[in-house]
Amino acid sequence: MPPPKDVVKIAIQMVGAIPQLIELEQTKPLSSVLKDVCDAWSLPNAERYALQYADGRQTYITESNRRDIKNGSILRLTTSPDQEAEQLYVGIQSKNVDVKTDSLKKLASLSQDITFAQEFISRNGLKQIYSIVEEGNEMGVGFLNTGEMLAHTLKAFTELMEHDFVSWENLSTVFIKKIVSYVNMNAVDASIQQLSLSILENMVPTSRFLFEVVRKEVTLDRLFTHLQVTNAQLQLKAMALLIALLLSATDAERQDMMDYLREKNIRQFIHKNIIHSSEPLGDEMAHYLYVLQSVSLNLCEHRMKMSMDPYSQEQRDLLQSLRQTAFESESEVPAGSFSTERRRSLCAKEFRKLGFLNNSNPAEDLRRAPPGLLALDNMVYFSRNTPSAYSRFILENSSREDKHECPFARSSIQLTLILCEILHIGEPCSETAQAFYPMFFGQDHFFEELFCICIQLVNKTWKEMRATQEDFDKVMQVVREQITRTLNLRPTSLELFKTRVNTLNYSEILKLRQTERLHQEETLAVPVLELREKLKPELLELIRQQRLLHLCEGTLFRKISSRRRQDKLWYCRLSPNHKVLHYGDVEEGVQSPPIESLTEKIPVADMKMLLVGKECPHTKEKSSGKQNKDVLELAFSIVHDVEEYCLNFVAPTRYEFCLWTDGLNVLLGKEMTSERTQTDLDVLLSMELKLRLLDLENISIPDDPPPIPKPPSNLNFCYDFSQAEQ
Repeated sequence: MPPPKDVVKIAIQMVGAIPQLIELEQTKPLSSVLKDVCDAWSLPNAERYALQYADGRQTYITESNRRDIKNGSILRLTTSPDQEAEQLYVGIQSKNVDVKTDSLKKLASLSQDITFAQEFISRNGLKQIYSIVEEGNEMGVGFLNTGEMLAHTLKAFTELMEHDFVSWENLSTVFIKKIVSYVNMNAVDASIQQLSLSILENMVPTSRFLFEVVRKEVTLDRLFTHLQVTNAQLQLKAMALLIALLLSATDAERQDMMDYLREKNIRQFIHKNIIHSSEPLGDEMAHYLYVLQSVSLNLCEHRMKMSMDPYSQEQRDLLQSLRQTAFESESEVPAGSFSTERRRSLCAKEFRKLGFLNNSNPAEDLRRAPPGLLALDNMVYFSRNTPSAYSRFILENSSREDKHECPFARSSIQLTLILCEILHIGEPCSETAQAFYPMFFGQDHFFEELFCICIQLVNKTWKEMRATQEDFDKVMQVVREQITRTLNLRPTSLELFKTRVNTLNYSEILKLRQTERLHQEETLAVPVLELREKLKPELLELIRQQRLLHLCEGTLFRKISSRRRQDKLWYCRLSPNHKVLHYGDVEEGVQSPPIESLTEKIPVADMKMLLVGKECPHTKEKSSGKQNKDVLELAFSIVHDVEEYCLNFVAPTRYEFCLWTDGLNVLLGKEMTSERTQTDLDVLLSMELKLRLLDLENISIPDDPPPIPKPPSNLNFCYDFSQAEQ
C-alpha cells in the first residue's frame, strides 16, 4: 500500500550519531518534528535546532518550503538559523582575526539561505558588514589574511543583498566609495576586485543617484584597464559594469560614453583580444557583446526617427553637398551667369539625376521616418569617404538614356530602412540574446561602412537584373536577400562580407530560389505526399529519441532575477532510464557535472504538465516589473507532485527551449509542439525522400498509380518442385 501523500520517508543525520529513518508527516508542525528528533538523540532545547538538506545548497527547512521534501531526502540536524545568526553576528565583531575570518567565511556560505539571511539582517548584521568594509584600512593591513577576510565580507554582502530585503539606496557614501576604491586600486587581489565590480553592477540600475556616483567615481579608463587583464572573470565583471552603466545612462550620456570608448579603440581591442582570443567566448560575455553592439547601433535611432526639416540650414547644406560633390564642374559656373529661375531649374535637373523623386524639393523625399535623416547621413558619408565610387555611381546612371538608370537617392533611402530592420535598430536589448556580428567590432562607423558596401551592391544588382524604375521593389527585395543570407554566414570582417555579398549575385539568388522552388514542387506530387505520410511516424520517433538523448546529456541554465542576469547556474538532466529528472546548482566553469552531483530529483511519474511562456509562475511573479518578451519566449515550467509544485526554467537559447519542451512532452506522452520539431521533420523527410527518389531522376512522377492488370485466364503456371524431383 503506498504511503499517504502527506507522509515522506527521509533520513536525518547528526555528527557523531546514528542517522534516524523517519516518516515525516507534513501536517505535523515542524517544531513537534524537531522535538521528536531531538528526543530520540536525548538533546535538550529542541528550539535551538533546525533541519537542513545535507547535500546541495543545504537550505534550511521551514514551514514554507517543507513541501519540497521528497521521499528519500537526506536532512541534517543543525543549529537553528536564529542561533547561527546570533553566533556569527558576535563572531564577525571578534578582535581575534582568525575567529573573525572564519565567521565571515561561514557567513558568506550561509547567506545564500533566505531564512538565515532574514535572521542575520534582522539583527542589524548588515551594519557590521558596512563597518568592516568602511574601516578596511584600520583593521590591520599588515595581517596576512586581511585580503581573505575582505573577500568573505564582500561575498557575504552580495549574497545578503541578493534576497532584496534591503534597498541598495540605503548604502552610505563612505561604503560606496570604499567599494569603488577597491576597483580603482592596482595592488588589490583580483577576487576582491571581481566582487567589488559585481556589487557596483548591481547598484547602478537601482537608482539615478547610485548611477551618477558610480559613473563619477569609476572612470571608463579604469574599466578599460580591467578589460585588458588576462583574468577572464575580472574581464567579465568589468564588461558587466560597463554594460550596466550604458543601459542606465540617458541618451546624451550614452552618446558621450560611446564617443569616448571609440577614441580608446575599444571595438578593435574587443575584436582582437576577446572575440579572437585563444580562450572560447562564454555565454555571459557573448551576451554583453550583443548588448554593446545593440546599444551602439541604437545611437542611430534618433536620426532614424527624425524627419528632414526644410527650414534647417544645416540639413539643407548637407543635401546641397550631395549635388555639389556629384556635379562639381557644372556647379562652378558663377552665380551671376544664370537667372534665379534658370539656376533653380538646373538644381532640379541635378537632383533628378541624383535619384530624388521630388527633384524640385528633394527634402520631401526625406520626410519619411524611419529612415529619416539617417538616410541623408549615409548618403553624405558615402559621398565624402568614397568620392570616386559615389561619382561613378551618379555619373554612370545619370548619363543613361535607356530608362535603366538606378536612382541613387531613392535606393539609399530604402536601403537605410532595410539595414535598420535587419540590424534591429530602435528595438530594446534582449535580456538573454548572444547573437552579435564579429565584424561589428572590427570597424569604426560600422553602419555607415556597411551602407557604402550595400549601396554599391544595389547598383551592381540593378545592372544584373537590367531593371527599370518599375522594378525598384523587386531589386530591393533581392538586395535584402543578398544581405540577409550573407550576414547569416557570420563574416568576421567587412572585407569578407563585401567579398561574399558580391559573390552572391543575382544569378546565384535565382539559382537558390529555383532550387528551393523545385524542391517544393517535387515534394508536392500526390505519390510523394503519400510517401511522406508513411515516413512521418518513423521519423517522428527518431526525433523523440534525439530529444530524450538531449535531456539525458543535460543543459546548463541560468537563474534570472528581475534586477539583472545572474551569475548563478544550475544543471538539469534526465536519467539514462528516462525515469528521473536530476537537477542542482553548479559552479561557473562546470560544463557537464556527473548525475550523482545533482542532488535534487523529480520522478517522471510525478510530472503532471508542462507550462510555457506567460502560463509559467516565474513569469507571472515578475509581471509587475519590466518583462522582456524574449524571457517569456524562453520560459517553461514542470508542474509535478500531488501538490503541483513547479520547477521553473529559462532556456539559454530558443533551440534549447524547443528541445527541452519537446523532450518533456515526450515524457508526458504528448505531441511535440515546438517549431524545431517541424523544421527537423522537414529536413529528415527531405533527405529520406531524396534517397528514395534517386532512381527516379528525370522521370516524371504520375499523379495516379498505374492500373492493376486483369487476372490471368488460368493459374496453371505453378511449378511443382516436389514432383519434379521425384
